Amino acid sequence: MTLQSSIRLAAVFLVLLVPVTLPAQTAADPLHTASRQELDVIKVLLAQEAAWNKGDLTAFASGYKDSPDTLFIGHQLSRGYAGMVDQYKRDYPTRAAMGTLSFTDLEVHPLDENFAVCIGKYHLDRAKKDGGNAGGIFSLVLEKTTDGWRIIVDHTTS
Repeated sequence: MTLQSSIRLAAVFLVLLVPVTLPAQTAADPLHTASRQELDVIKVLLAQEAAWNKGDLTAFASGYKDSPDTLFIGHQLSRGYAGMVDQYKRDYPTRAAMGTLSFTDLEVHPLDENFAVCIGKYHLDRAKKDGGNAGGIFSLVLEKTTDGWRIIVDHTTS
């Protein structure tokens, strides 16, 4: 690979990665280099987005900690992983009802080496007959587990 090709590849990588991983720039912090922890948390959401868009609720749900303590706060409160999965299955019974999911404006705020908060926006694109487009904001609390980063609290608005 030539030097010019390497530079081009690096530029494309930065253009694609930076908007996903960096919070809004401020005058006090003009540039931010994402930490390994921030990148690992972002990977969880990117995997969820991909799973959702394949219609795979099981893979999407694997981003959550399989625990009775997992909380999902949306139009109602679901306690526990099983309750959260059941709610998703009720709310999105078909592939068409799931639509196409996209996450934007992701910001990861590490709390310590084992916990982080991630905030962002989501948009669900789907036909009007299948529920129409939807969107909102979310805040997630993630825990670093033996299986990797997992969501333990999800507060999502519509």
